[in-house]
Amino acid sequence: MAESTRESVLITGASGGIGEEFAKLFASKGYDLVLVSRNAEKLDLLGASLAAAHAIRAEILAVDLSTSAAAATVQTFLESKGIAPDVLVNNAGFGTFGAFAENELDAELAQIQLNVTTLTHLTKLLLPGMLRRGRGKILNVASTAAFQAGPLMAVYYATKAYVLSFSEALANELKGSGVSVTCLCPGGTRTGFMARAKMGNPEILSKSSVMMEAADVARRGVDGLMKGKRLVIPGMLNKILAHATRFGTRGLNASVVRGINEKIKSLGKTSAT
Repeated sequence: MAESTRESVLITGASGGIGEEFAKLFASKGYDLVLVSRNAEKLDLLGASLAAAHAIRAEILAVDLSTSAAAATVQTFLESKGIAPDVLVNNAGFGTFGAFAENELDAELAQIQLNVTTLTHLTKLLLPGMLRRGRGKILNVASTAAFQAGPLMAVYYATKAYVLSFSEALANELKGSGVSVTCLCPGGTRTGFMARAKMGNPEILSKSSVMMEAADVARRGVDGLMKGKRLVIPGMLNKILAHATRFGTRGLNASVVRGINEKIKSLGKTSAT
């Protein structure tokens, strides 16, 4: 395959939800794609479809990003394909629902590995090339969960607080370098997240009027990225809720979140898909 002169984007968690919508948006803008997730079949279908529809190059890599070797595997893949991404979208992530003392340790540690360590590792690997070229963009997907502690999802909320803090600090460090960092903090979104987290009845939760569509969240994230925004919180209600945390004590905010999560728990648990 001839080397492309188009800009390229690497998207993690690209096989569904917000990640899939990111892939569609970047393909429509003429970017070559590197799509990464665990699901090879979905990646194959998505990559082939977008390559045909937009006359772009779509490379896929099926890898479990919750493992310690994942970022190095991604780097080796990029080198083998001769790709130096102009944009990095750290979208992959998952949460576990329930009391920390009762949740499986392996699931909690995999969550930290994916949401925090792999995100940091990929950024560390791709950022130097962006700096040498004097241009690049990084989009890290956090959550409105980043703005307060989250009882019954303690590790997930903590990982997203890391993503927000890391992104804001890095954005400051990179001022004037030609490389920008944007942190996207969605609220509730209609994806497979709730089912995987075993948060209750996802069919009931997805019908809530406060839930946003994945395509809308992705569009707002990409718009903010292209404008060089430091922080993007999609939806007015989500903005209000995120910023309202500064007016309450940390203990009060945690209590409010626990009340919300206990209501979600009362809807009944379901198996992950």
